This record gives sequence, structure tokens and C-alpha cells, in this order.
Amino acid sequence: MKVLMIGDIVGQPGRKAVRRLLPELKHELGLDMVIANGENVAGGLGLTPETAQELFQDGVDILTGGNHIWDKKEIIPFLDGELPIIRPLNYPPAVPGKGYLYRNGVLVVNLIGRTFIGNFDDPFRSIDALLDQFKDKAKVIIVDFHAEATSEKCAMGWYLDGRVSVMYGTHTHVPTADARLLLKGTAYVTDVGMVGPRDSVIGDNPEDVIQRFLTQMYIRLNVATTGPVRFNSILVDIDDHTGKALSIARVDREL
Repeated sequence: MKVLMIGDIVGQPGRKAVRRLLPELKHELGLDMVIANGENVAGGLGLTPETAQELFQDGVDILTGGNHIWDKKEIIPFLDGELPIIRPLNYPPAVPGKGYLYRNGVLVVNLIGRTFIGNFDDPFRSIDALLDQFKDKAKVIIVDFHAEATSEKCAMGWYLDGRVSVMYGTHTHVPTADARLLLKGTAYVTDVGMVGPRDSVIGDNPEDVIQRFLTQMYIRLNVATTGPVRFNSILVDIDDHTGKALSIARVDREL
């Protein structure tokens, strides 16, 4: 099966790029599933029911999250509903939502890191417990690890090698050039990148971000609105009988 994993979608420019590019990519690449990180979809921070539905209508099958999944409070009641939205598995117990989704024999998991990003439960132990739960049930397992530190994501890749089909990183919005198959058959990339304005600071207006650095004061960050939009994603071909990845390739476009 062929699965496309799309990097963090940033604001309206990102949503428009998905709308324009994804239908054609689904046809061109013969995709069986599309997963996208949606924690920056609504105005650059958070997700709303309306923006989620927009992406589902445009061809996204599952939305993953991260540390900004809670930023738009109106999405919280929907996290326990039927919408295919997942938040990081290793948040504390009793937090709204679910950390994984099992659909058509595929287990999609969302994890969040702890280095330079926040205080969460251990993602390594959390994924261990979940894999034990699904060891006789799911062959194809895909993990979105939403983390800041390259070392933490790389370590998770090796930790899960041979145990999951794909381990890919999100959060930094900067695509990495290390997409590869690990030794035991897991497809890996440190960070997919983003779908957002190219002429920006990870999606935001450069002047807003510069002023934060210069003044050390809180300044509202606005999604950049000028220039082309980059669409970063990875395509993984998976043997659905063994769960092993057969190939991984970057799929990057610019509008």
C-alpha cells in the first residue's frame, strides 16, 4: 500500500495548497491513505472543526496533532468523537481525544517528544505499551513523532526499527534530507517539513518573529501571506502482509 504523509499544514496558505495539489497527487501516485499533521491549520496555531472538515473533503484521511492541538478550544469536544483526528498518545491519562487510530488494518499513532518541547509522559514506554496491545492485530503501523530535537527523533527511529512500518518526524517545519529505510525495514525521516509559505520563519511573518527575538516581548505571530507555498511530504510503499516498508521518497512541490 502507498501512504502519503504530509508535513505540518500552516494556516490558510497551507490549506489552499493541499486543496490544489492533493487530488492530483492521489491520482498520480495511486495513494491508499493520506495522513497530515493538522496542529497549525487554523491561523497557524490549532485546529477547528471547520478547518478539519475542509482537509477531509480535500482528500486527507487522518489528521495528527502535537503541542498546539489544544490551541483552538472548539476542537476539544470533537477529539473524543468520530472525526479521524488524533493527538499525542503520551499526554497524561484522562486528556480528551485518542493517541492512535486503527483503520482498515492500519494503526496510525501520534507521539510527542520531551526534549525542548514540554513535559509529557515517556513516548518510548507509551509506544511500547500500545505495540504490545496491537502485536497480533496490526501489521502496518505508522508513527508521527512530533518532536523538536533531531536526536530524540533519530533515537525513536532506531528504537522502533523493525517494529513499525514508518517513523517520521514533524514539528520543526524544516524538511530533512535523511529519508531512508532503516536496517530492519522501517521507513524513517527526521522531519517531513511543512505545507506553508516559503518566504517565512517556519510559516510565520518574518518581521513578527524578528521582533520577538529583538525585544524578548510577546508579539502575536501571523502566518506569512506573500510568496510561493511549499508542500512537503513523504511517500512510503508498504508491504501490507509483512508491515515492512519497501521504499520511501520525498514528495515536495511549490506553488
